[in-house]
Amino acid sequence: MNLAVSAMFYSDSTMHKIYIDDGTFDLAYQLPQMIYSLIISSIFSIIVEHLGLCEKDIVEFKKSNTKKEKILSKIKIKIIIFFIISYILLFFSWIYLGCFCAVYKNTQIHLLLDVLSSFCLSFITPFFMNLLPCIFRILSLKDKNGNRPKLFKISNLLQNL
Repeated sequence: MNLAVSAMFYSDSTMHKIYIDDGTFDLAYQLPQMIYSLIISSIFSIIVEHLGLCEKDIVEFKKSNTKKEKILSKIKIKIIIFFIISYILLFFSWIYLGCFCAVYKNTQIHLLLDVLSSFCLSFITPFFMNLLPCIFRILSLKDKNGNRPKLFKISNLLQNL
């Protein structure tokens, strides 16, 4: 997904910049595009992940005695929608990337460098997203001013994002 979204940000001005720079990779110029690509790819991943993961529904299925058919049909619908959306995204990404790489043969290396940089950036963001709830939990445990419940609720909120 990250590769397809990164390729969508290549415009005429980006191609001209690559031509002006004789094909060298300019990280400062590409950084905003990498961040936008990372955000859009993350949004798509969260949507697909929400549809694909059914553990909350399965736990509810195990606990419930009366609504089992309703929960089971909800799980089936989520899985069907998950596969439909996944295959549609995969198909259009494949077509777009195939056309992009066929037309712009000289920018394939540049695109791969852009995607690898964005991929490395995607490893850094979860570190900070998981570090923030820990910091708020530590602060809530060490707090002596009575803000413990508020800080703990903030840490739970950040953890569930």
